[in-house]
Amino acid sequence: MSVETVTLDHLPARYTVHLALMRNVRNPAFLHSQLLARNSDFEYALVDASVIVSRLHILSAVFKAVTSAASDALKTPNVHSEIVTCLSVSNNIAEAYRRYGISPTTKDLLVVKVAIDGSPSSDQIADHLSRHVEGDLSPVTDENLAAVADLPKVSKYYKLNGLNWLDGIKDHAAKHKEMEALILGGMALRGV
Repeated sequence: MSVETVTLDHLPARYTVHLALMRNVRNPAFLHSQLLARNSDFEYALVDASVIVSRLHILSAVFKAVTSAASDALKTPNVHSEIVTCLSVSNNIAEAYRRYGISPTTKDLLVVKVAIDGSPSSDQIADHLSRHVEGDLSPVTDENLAAVADLPKVSKYYKLNGLNWLDGIKDHAAKHKEMEALILGGMALRGV
């Protein structure tokens, strides 16, 4: 199993971001229970991939969360839970966990691990995930994320329903880009 290491400009060098997309997850209830039990071995951002429209979407939340962690301004227990809440356009933490985090019925899972000072390593993360996540590893590409995105659910969560101009866009790629821009704008304005 291979986990992608991502470099984000302007983050402190001590933070390393690792991503994995797991398709057809067969044990989401187990993974969800580990988060609820606050098992430190499962300290990841486990995001329901059906609500993510692109790499930029998830990496924007990661950037905001790591920046908060670096400046000691977390609103949640750790950087991983902060990633999940940064995906939301509201300040309701419980709602963010429920909408964007893993649930017992999650089928496709985006796993984010923020390592500090290189620990754990990409290989250690990959080994842990291969032993505990029953699913098929896929590259974290815009195409793969678009394939699993549930656009009606995304529209509902990001309050994009009823935008006639958006609904009127017939070109799927153009509509997807407009949705992404609206989502990123909503995430950026949260709490302002």
